[in-house]
Parts: sequence; C-alpha cells; structure tokens
Amino acid sequence: MREKTCLKSIVISVFLAAMLLPAIMSGQAFGETYQIIDLHPGGFTESSATGTAGTQQVGSGWYSATSSYHALLWNGSAESYVDLNPSGFDGSRAEGISSTQQAGYGWGSATGGNTHALLWNGSATSFADLNPSGFSNSWASGTNDAQQVGYGSGSATGGNTHALLWNGSATSFVDLNPSGFTMSYAHGIYGTQQVGYGSGSATGNKTHALLWSGTAESFIDLNPSEFTVSLAIGIGGSQQVGNGYGPATGDRTHALLWSGTAASYIDLSPTSGFNDSWACATNGTQQVGYGASPGNSHALLWSGSAESLVDLHQFLPAGFYESSAYDIDSYGNIVGYAKDSLGNNHAILWQPIPEPATILLLGFGSLALLKKHRS
Repeated sequence: MREKTCLKSIVISVFLAAMLLPAIMSGQAFGETYQIIDLHPGGFTESSATGTAGTQQVGSGWYSATSSYHALLWNGSAESYVDLNPSGFDGSRAEGISSTQQAGYGWGSATGGNTHALLWNGSATSFADLNPSGFSNSWASGTNDAQQVGYGSGSATGGNTHALLWNGSATSFVDLNPSGFTMSYAHGIYGTQQVGYGSGSATGNKTHALLWSGTAESFIDLNPSEFTVSLAIGIGGSQQVGNGYGPATGDRTHALLWSGTAASYIDLSPTSGFNDSWACATNGTQQVGYGASPGNSHALLWSGSAESLVDLHQFLPAGFYESSAYDIDSYGNIVGYAKDSLGNNHAILWQPIPEPATILLLGFGSLALLKKHRS
C-alpha cells in the first residue's frame, strides 16, 4: 500500500511539473509572491539595477572611493558584484543585459571627457567602445547578444540626437533616425526589432513612440491617435511598453502596452491608487514599471491589463519607502531599486517564489524516481 501511495505521489508531481513548465518558463507561475534580494554592495552609498537575464543583473553604484557612478554586474547577491568600470574612465553605467553581454556607457580621460557607448562581456577589461566616428557622445541602452541599441549625437547628426543600432563595434552602427524626425532615441531590443521614440516635422514636433526592424525606413509610429505624446522603452516577444499622455488620459502619464501597432495599445494605468504610471520592460507576457500617487512611487507588475496590477512594493522589507521596477526577464525575475530611510537607493531583485529552477528540479527529480521505480 505504501509503495502504491509513493508511486501515486510521483506521478502527480510529474504531471504538475509538466503542466506548470510553460508557465514557469514564461515567468507566470507563482509570480505574485516574491523574495527580495538587496543587491546593494557593502560600502556603496547608492545603487540601482536596470537589467536582468537569468542569474545575472546589471546596474550601477556609487561610493566615496569612486566619486562617480560605476557600472556593476551581479550574480544574484550583493557580494557577487563585479565593477565593470574600465581603466581610463571616471564613471560608467550599465543599462542593459543579455545572456553574455552588458551594454551602457562611460566617460573620462579615455573619451576626452565625453560620454561613449560601451559593451562588456562580464569584466571591466572586456569593454568595447561603441562610439562611432563623427559622434561626440553616445549611449547604449540594451543588447540581445548580437546587437546593441542606444543613441548618439555629433557632427554626423548635425548635433541632434539619433537612435543607433550596433553589431558589436563602433564601425558597425546603423542610424535609425527616420526621415522627417529631428531627434530619436532607441532604448530596447528584442530579436530583430528595436523600440524608442522620436520627434520632428513628421509628428508635429511631438514625441512619438517608435518601433524599428533594423533600419530607419522600417519605423512604425506607435503613438495612439488619442495621445499627444508617447514613448516606448521596453520590448519582449511581440510586446512593446512605455507611456503616454493626452486627452485620453486627462493629460496624466499612463503606462502603455502595444503589440506592434498604434491601434493595438492597452492602457495599463491602475484604476485606483496611482495618478501616473510608467511601463519600463516586458518579457512578452508580463510588464513592469512604477506608479506614483501624491506620495511616493511604487514598483508595479502587470500581466497585460490594468486589472492585473500587482504592487511589488508590498514585498519589500520595512524601511523602504519608495521603489521602481526597470526590467523583467523570461523567468519572471524583476530588478529595480528601493529607497531606504536615509534616502539612498538600493538595487533590488524581486525573485518569484518558488524559483523556476526549484520547480524544474522537482519535476526532473520526480521523473528520475519514476524511472527508478519502474526499472
């Protein structure tokens, strides 16, 4: 009898693991309960995390010894941090991450005091300077392992800021600024597409959210007709996120979700509790950002609708009075920052409970037991 009960438990575990696997891999399972990991390194005054990919996170931090911000890479704990600031740079920030790359920017004697887009592969010495010829300044915002996005300005752009796409080197850059636009910025990349925003005569000199597919000519204007201004910040799967305002919002800033066209937009703005909201990233099924009320901002999570809102601030330990979420990966891991009682920012990792790896191990372990039982 005991043997039959054990076998039944194993079969149930295997069945549940198989049923949950798609949701686990998309980050949806168990996504409304989180453990908090404070990534703030010892000795640092300020830190913030802006990107996450699996077991790694990127951002930046400041402490008295540096007198400036340094790009940081973590492996899931405060103690694991790697200082990515290259030699010859006074300061740097990391903004985006993929499985093998980190993208951001830095400045110092090595750049003549200007800001240059940078690409790393896990260490300070691995950096590549992406600043193109003809550009005084540039910034990298995201990477997908093969390509990087950002923006830059200089003599090549008539001093205006243009959205840029790189293929791993300064000489590989593509100017994404569309015809009819004076300025543009690219902030996110997924697969063959990039998102950002721009303005010019083509938009009545209003800022519009934009979606590209690798060239300036490929742009799609995501600005909904009811909105005066919009910005796209993040992209994942077939989704794009950002924010906008106009008559449709009573001129309040609302978090927005798109699926490739202006008409596809969904207003994610919470129905109560927050006057303004911003969406910063999506993993294709869930979206993160923050909302502000007359008080302080709170990190927020959505699953495709305003009604699906989860206030991530509730999971933080006592003593943090403000928070924002900046990125979410395919496993549902979320990064951002929280402000402590002294007013200092701490890089924060919200990790789903139980961790996806735990459920996968449960399923694999059950399969192994089932195989052993049958043999």
